[in-house]
Amino acid sequence: MAHQDDREITAAGNGLLDRRAFLNNSLRFGIIALPGLAMAADKAAFDPARPPWMQKPGAAPTPYGSPSPYEKDVVRFPASNPVVRGDGVSFTPLHLLEGSITPNGLHFERHHNGVPDIDPGRHRLLLHGLVNRPLFFSVDDLLRYPLVSRQCFIECSGNSNTGWNRIPSQSAAGYVHGLVSNTEWTGIPLGTLLQEAGLDDKAAWLVAEGADAFAMDVSIPLEKALDDALLALYQNGERLRPENGYPLRLVLPGWEGVTNVKWLRRLQLTDKPVMARNETARYTDLLPSGKARQFSFVMETKSLITSPSAGMSLKSGPGLYQITGLAWSGRGRINRVEVSTDGGKSWAPAQLQEPVLSKAQTRFRIPWRWNGAPAVLQSRAVDETGAVQPSRQALIAKRGRHGFYHYNAIIAWKVDGDGLVSHVYPGKHENNDHIDIDSGWD
Repeated sequence: MAHQDDREITAAGNGLLDRRAFLNNSLRFGIIALPGLAMAADKAAFDPARPPWMQKPGAAPTPYGSPSPYEKDVVRFPASNPVVRGDGVSFTPLHLLEGSITPNGLHFERHHNGVPDIDPGRHRLLLHGLVNRPLFFSVDDLLRYPLVSRQCFIECSGNSNTGWNRIPSQSAAGYVHGLVSNTEWTGIPLGTLLQEAGLDDKAAWLVAEGADAFAMDVSIPLEKALDDALLALYQNGERLRPENGYPLRLVLPGWEGVTNVKWLRRLQLTDKPVMARNETARYTDLLPSGKARQFSFVMETKSLITSPSAGMSLKSGPGLYQITGLAWSGRGRINRVEVSTDGGKSWAPAQLQEPVLSKAQTRFRIPWRWNGAPAVLQSRAVDETGAVQPSRQALIAKRGRHGFYHYNAIIAWKVDGDGLVSHVYPGKHENNDHIDIDSGWD
């Protein structure tokens, strides 16, 4: 490996440094200023030695905290269906966040007929069908059960679906790929209630139904329900937000968002899937053969560089920068994330933030010394099963050009000579007869 100096070890081409360089305190990311110059230049307007907020008492305590008004741009990006009232999404601003936990107020939304206003004192959950003893629960009944907590991501299967388009989207990273969020959910393992009800030998599927005006219903294999399914009552330590399923939702770690039914009101054990609209006409994947994949539950291995990303600028010019992003897989833990700054010619392993949890988002970071020349940044995740995030060429070769769901290809950001970052499709593989997707999610 080539050495730039005794503090930096080049790990791959185009200035990508060894991830361990972050642990060396001698690395300098900042700009060194001459003492006193910056202070003197604007002393008349602002004295950093006695800022105004140190000269008067601050605000009083409040019943519930709010973000700083200086962070007013860190918000979800809503997009509604102009035809169907209440149908739409709001994207998590992944490019404006750090760490791996998504704040409750920024968790992505997907609604088919709006957010219902549910009185928890009147809400009920029915567990019936092929069981020995049907059960009927109030929310207070459920809150008496021993609760467990589990951190996992939930991702709409339509997340990133503009990647199927002929022309790459130039929206900010979170406003294209932000239909995914990572949360600590607290609730009751579904297997506990199924065991209490007693399962008929014929039971093989579970039909989950929500209490919204759409009455969302989906079919779930019994194996998943008995494995790690959770009836969530809390999100990041507080009761669920209405847009995320209050007062009760189903959480299926690693499975597509539509199966994580919100505002849960009914669980019916059956011997076959219900074949609802949202598992036949929708949420299927059209293949080049003309056939369609159905019940493609698992969200595949994926990663995304959140900074630098589309719309950002390397304002400080050539020098040392941090490349950071998120990786996740519905099959288990992320084993490693590799980063390239030369369009995939060479790769280096990024540092993974601990703890690395199964079916949860993992933050990765790696230092990069930009030399001022154009560069293409990419990340590639590998999970514990050995599944590798595919290139866009490989995904299209496998799935064709008329897909809509389950887009998990490598995402590329181009940095131009001025430091401006844009979204690109590397390689010469575009088919100009593809019809762009312009609506729909999940």
